[in-house]
Amino acid sequence: MKCLVLAAGYATRLYPLTENFPKPLLKVGEKTILDWLTDDIAASGEVSEFIIISNHKFVSFFCDWAKTKPYKITVLDDKTESNETRLGAVKDIAFAMDEVKIDDDILVIAGDNVLDFSLNKFILYAKEKNASCVMRYYEPSHEKLLKCGVISLGKDDIVEEMTEKSPTPKTHWCCPPFYFYKKEDAKKIDEAIKCGCNTDAPGSFVSWLCKNGAVYAMEMPGKRYDIGNLESYNTIGNNYKGITVC
Repeated sequence: MKCLVLAAGYATRLYPLTENFPKPLLKVGEKTILDWLTDDIAASGEVSEFIIISNHKFVSFFCDWAKTKPYKITVLDDKTESNETRLGAVKDIAFAMDEVKIDDDILVIAGDNVLDFSLNKFILYAKEKNASCVMRYYEPSHEKLLKCGVISLGKDDIVEEMTEKSPTPKTHWCCPPFYFYKKEDAKKIDEAIKCGCNTDAPGSFVSWLCKNGAVYAMEMPGKRYDIGNLESYNTIGNNYKGITVC
């Protein structure tokens, strides 16, 4: 299994902190956000390689970071240099698939998420289902639902529908940016783009895929902390205790 880390965004909500520095490499507690994620996933023993997808502006930061890690990491430059010219998450996944010639199952994660639980639970869930999978959590706030990918569930936690930032969300189940794609499904991403799949939000591929095959949704076993501004970054950084739900 390969792990694709989406890290080509520009985190404009955190300016000036991230104007010239990538958000995934900000420190939260004793480690960077990216350290917390990759160290946890590497401990599963299931991932043979991490592929970090960066923009051109920040690629050197990730190359320097990769040299400090004991596991195999490939850093890719998607050649974009501004938020206005970004490829979008789905096209970045397609870019990595083609650039590295990936022929394996893939775990796709956003590189700027802070969690209090291990993603190894999700990896085990995906292996048990032997199918493409997403995560889900219950969001009571209608205002927050408008900013999320929202899924509708059928029997046995199968995803029947997913909509990104819908003005009329059908359920309270949000889908955070953690996805497992079977090899045969990952190879369909170019087809999805050709069929008109939105390419900005990472969950847009799930929206297309769940209409063309089985996708399962595991309930998130802990909390995900959103660093959306300088105040939240300082608050989370001062209070984060690391991964406490294993």
